[in-house]
Amino acid sequence: MIFVKFYVKERSGAIFARRLIMDSYVGLSLVIILLIAFSAFFSATETAYTSINRIRIKNLAKDGNKKAKLVDRLSDNYDRLLSTILIGNNIVNILSSSLATVLFTGLLGNAGVTVSTVVMTVLVLIFGEITPKNVAKESPEKFALAVSKPISFFAVILTPFNYLFGLWKKLIDRIIKSDDGGGITEEELITIVDEAESGGEIDPEERDLIKSAIEFNDREVEDILTPRIDVCAVELGTDRSEIIDTFLDTGYSRLPVFKDTIDNIIGVIHQKDLFHQMQKGTGEKIDDIISPVNYILPSMSVSDLIKTLQKSKNHFAVVVDEYGGTEGIVTLEDVLEELVGEIWDEHDKFVENFKKLSDGVYEVLGSSDLEDFMELIGEEPDEDDPNTVSGWVMEKLARMPELGDRFEHNGHKVMVTGMENRRVAKIKLII
Repeated sequence: MIFVKFYVKERSGAIFARRLIMDSYVGLSLVIILLIAFSAFFSATETAYTSINRIRIKNLAKDGNKKAKLVDRLSDNYDRLLSTILIGNNIVNILSSSLATVLFTGLLGNAGVTVSTVVMTVLVLIFGEITPKNVAKESPEKFALAVSKPISFFAVILTPFNYLFGLWKKLIDRIIKSDDGGGITEEELITIVDEAESGGEIDPEERDLIKSAIEFNDREVEDILTPRIDVCAVELGTDRSEIIDTFLDTGYSRLPVFKDTIDNIIGVIHQKDLFHQMQKGTGEKIDDIISPVNYILPSMSVSDLIKTLQKSKNHFAVVVDEYGGTEGIVTLEDVLEELVGEIWDEHDKFVENFKKLSDGVYEVLGSSDLEDFMELIGEEPDEDDPNTVSGWVMEKLARMPELGDRFEHNGHKVMVTGMENRRVAKIKLII
């Protein structure tokens, strides 16, 4: 009887112990699952704050969105935010791995260490890293707004650690000095614009306008001037009737006036001033309506040119070469066209610089901008390249071009199909 009672008590104790152990295993499993969830939280938060559109967040903050203001503050102190995320993520990953080792060792003995390593590696990779990061990458702003308060709470809790790591970072920065200014470069800004256009957020026309504005200050007067050979001017002392005919034939509103030679441009005649003089009947003297012009260098930036024209209240400037001669002329319209593209009015004859003849075959004017030509064939121009297609062809041939000349450039076939005044008027391009 005593033996039976002892056996029953021993059996009950074993069952209780077994239940206690099983309950502890279940508890460990739940804690591990919770820790993996925290790992997913930290991983997704890191991806979200790395991928957010700061401009969009700032706009939301300006509109009064409190969460967006918090996200903006967290992003401004990104080092502290990143430190919080990495510390939190490492704590939960190490703790979950340790608990998993205890769990599997208790269940499987010595083999539990290996099983724990394999299982936790798979679980952390799939549910703690890859999946949450992919989810956060799809909607980074939405996710960042959703977790702004929790991650802000963890940043406060982990302040001592963040402070220590902040000191460590300052020490590293002193040892390893970075040359990175931290700002966005012009090339990066253009890439952002291209990505915005690819994503459908802006139209191609808006992209081109923004890119033109970004690159505007890099352009020089020599890139946009009308070359001397194409300048239409009148000589001082020319009859009024002849000047009127020139205005009517060209459709221009201004004509430069030179004395003796085109290299000595002394001013400009405005069409409205000429007609106003005729209407008032003040005589035949043209000298009275010749306005002064600005003389500038071809190396002047386009942005400085605008300031010069604004200051002088003039729309016209003469570009002077190193010898004091006339290299060309430039107008305010040329500057505007650099931003918005060609401007045609009712008197202009439409000229198509790149005419598609068939698939992969184009007729290109020699006066076309080389940068546009390079964009057509998918290349970037070099800094030393000429400004026009005509100059580029001359450089490739290394001699004076002739009608019918042919050559190949990176697999593209080029043939000279038109010459005018010893320069290339047209080429045929086969891509």
